[in-house]
Amino acid sequence: MTAVRTGPVITASQPSRPTKPANRASKPGRGSEGRRRGLPGYAGAGCRQAIFFRGEPNRKPVCYLGPMSKSATAFEPAGLDLTSLAADVVAMAMKAGATDAEAVAREGDEFSVTVRKGQVEKLTESGSRGLGLRVFLGRRSASSSTSDLTAEGIRQLVESALALARVTGEDVFAGLPEGEEFGAAAGDLHLYYEDVYSLAGPERIELARRAEAAALAADARITNSEGGSFDAATGRRVLANSRGFAGSYRSSYAGIAATPLAADADGRMQVDGWWSSGRRLGDLDTPEAVGQEAARRALRRLGARRVKTQKAPIVFAPEVARSLIGSVFEAASGDAIWRHASFLAGKLGESVAAASVTIVDDNLMLLPSGAGGFGTSPFDGEGLPSRRTVVVEGGVLRSYLLNTYAARKLGMQSTHNATRGLAGAPGIGCGNLYLEPGTTPPEEIVAGVEAGLYVTSLMGFGVNVVTGDYSRGAAGLWIEKGELTHAVEEVTIAGNLAQMLRDVTAIGSDLEFRGAVASPTLRIDGMTIAGE
Repeated sequence: MTAVRTGPVITASQPSRPTKPANRASKPGRGSEGRRRGLPGYAGAGCRQAIFFRGEPNRKPVCYLGPMSKSATAFEPAGLDLTSLAADVVAMAMKAGATDAEAVAREGDEFSVTVRKGQVEKLTESGSRGLGLRVFLGRRSASSSTSDLTAEGIRQLVESALALARVTGEDVFAGLPEGEEFGAAAGDLHLYYEDVYSLAGPERIELARRAEAAALAADARITNSEGGSFDAATGRRVLANSRGFAGSYRSSYAGIAATPLAADADGRMQVDGWWSSGRRLGDLDTPEAVGQEAARRALRRLGARRVKTQKAPIVFAPEVARSLIGSVFEAASGDAIWRHASFLAGKLGESVAAASVTIVDDNLMLLPSGAGGFGTSPFDGEGLPSRRTVVVEGGVLRSYLLNTYAARKLGMQSTHNATRGLAGAPGIGCGNLYLEPGTTPPEEIVAGVEAGLYVTSLMGFGVNVVTGDYSRGAAGLWIEKGELTHAVEEVTIAGNLAQMLRDVTAIGSDLEFRGAVASPTLRIDGMTIAGE
């Protein structure tokens, strides 16, 4: 077993040049696989996510509260008022000469366990706090961040941000939003539930063990496992600025996953997995259900082979169709638009997809369970109230997704899609981004295909949003006369995203949110399958 503790973040600083958001995607657990499936704790598909931090649980830094001075008294972080801290840091920066300032404070706790063959393989339990500051000197700006929340650490934070701002160039588009724009969504968005930490450590481990055991017991061909896992996390985010805005919210997450390996008679192995996630324990599938579904998915990959190179309909399963919707976000992001680095640049008001395609970014959405969506929040990374934005409606491009900087560059208004880390300028992200479902059951979509590929897995990052060129490694199941026949692997599917959106011929009724980006089953005709 490996137990992991990660230490406090070292003070860091960056100039405040607008940056492209990190790669987005999805998740059954933490780590690289977690980032592949997009849930709270990760920036899945560029989307605004919850705020979980790793730190040293038994040696948290002493923190400071009150008027900032070198002689102030420090005290243990359990009593830290992050809202007051953020406001005080903004006041410090203004007193030191900033013309505007914005502070972000974050804290969180995280638990993660991976069990393999019934034994605990990795266990992580951590908690941390961090503080970021962005300052403006006229049209010059810079930012800095730290996990040292002592009076001295905060003094250095302010000084370093201002020192950087003095040596950066002016940018006429830089600056905070106007004061009348700030605000937060009213009411409880149901983002935080205490029950994610209601179980004792051994009970959490047992959930991971049960998920793996269910997968291993499902079939004699399940001979090994990459593990079962359970994760829980809570976080809090605070934002304050010199224009009078101060807001905060808490969030929670829990997840169960299993990743079994199946072997055929010749010993050829296939791996697949499944997961369940939610903001509270009660929203999770049982470990047994997760394990059994993971086993079913691994078993159906046995006997996989390549198919001949051809043009054929592609049916994307929901868990991979969501990546196409994420690519539309990339192309509609204001950063790509003002740089003229998107095939959607200059297309507002024009038809860009089939008439059946409507794509929505809803930052206020509640899930059917009543809990807040995985991308829901009361305000964005600049303190603007969250909202619902229709990106594509009936195939027509209605809106780009913008933060304040991109909106100014384009002569438009922010769509309240700013994202904010501890350091750096705000990026652009989505909330709950989804393709509106159709009325056709997924089984009927498959039944309508004479010969084609049902894609269950994609590999690589072969999407160029500048040209729309699309090429991804794929695996799945071959469709013959409306029936799923044999498994397929080692093929590439290719097309152009601009044309693919127009060639959508069926949208399923099976929309389900397992992350911040979601799509129902999706059929696209005319794509190339490169195989034998």
